[in-house]
Amino acid sequence: MPKRAVITGVGHFVPEDVLTNADFEKMVDTTDEWIQTRTGIRERRILKNGATSDLAAGAIKDLLKKKNMSAEEIDLIIVATVTPDMFFPATACVIQEKIGAKNAWGFDLSAACSGFIFALVTGAQFVQTGAYKKVIVVGADKMTAITDYTDRANCILFGDAGAALLLEPSNNEEYGILDHILHCDGSGGPYLNMLGGGSLNPPTHETVDKKMHYIYQDGKAVFRVAVVGMADVSYEVMKKNNLTGNDVDWLVPHQANKRIIDATAHRMELDSSKVMLNIDRYGNTTAATIPLCLSEYFQSGQLKKGQTLILSAFGAGYTWGAVLVKWAFDNNKK
Repeated sequence: MPKRAVITGVGHFVPEDVLTNADFEKMVDTTDEWIQTRTGIRERRILKNGATSDLAAGAIKDLLKKKNMSAEEIDLIIVATVTPDMFFPATACVIQEKIGAKNAWGFDLSAACSGFIFALVTGAQFVQTGAYKKVIVVGADKMTAITDYTDRANCILFGDAGAALLLEPSNNEEYGILDHILHCDGSGGPYLNMLGGGSLNPPTHETVDKKMHYIYQDGKAVFRVAVVGMADVSYEVMKKNNLTGNDVDWLVPHQANKRIIDATAHRMELDSSKVMLNIDRYGNTTAATIPLCLSEYFQSGQLKKGQTLILSAFGAGYTWGAVLVKWAFDNNKK
């Protein structure tokens, strides 16, 4: 009989260097008030030296230390990212070597800001079938590597971070990854993308000159779809499981825009005190936002065993979805 996949460990890593709204006032035509009003962001972290694998490795090492667990115990590493160290080898292979996970295999998964929840659902399948007992799912992105700092509308949004969790099997059907609803719609591709560097537009002087290796986003078009899509899918997974806002302890939303997050909570009839937030301190770290929230809230003691969570995201692709989780373990820190 299939086992339930439960989250049994979390960890995160954020760089030390901070880029504030005041810094952006010196770089582009913007103000702290404008940024905070429209996004909810005050500052974000910047990895000056290193790559996405360093963010991910740091997060996994943090998790392993808290679990008092050896990297050699890991069976599988799934890496959600849109900023891999390179096209190949996979960033999962780079991480595997950096942390000494000699017995693990792994792969990268690309679904932009929905990457972590796609990877989480994928990892759960390996556990539920009994194929593996210790699966690491990590979301990590060095978004500053693909951000155009002359693009005043988009450069203010992004930061760098990595966060990871551990999935293990359980016979207790009450806990773990209980349900999910995932979507993609390729017609949204023109509105949020990075056109350069792949087989469609290989690197040339022309692609560099046209800034095709940076994020492109039609902010208004994406906002209109995201604000509906993320709210609807969160409400849908709740109703599918006969839950109301009173039954949900935490909404764990992708941290892209405070207004989208507020709209999602409103659609779910959820009080703002039940919404995990750290967008003000980190901005949009793409695949890292949701696990970073989980790790910080667990570390602070706010996330507790038995609580019901809905993880929700919307990203390029378009990709979007929600995952229903029953939290399975306590923070024993005094």
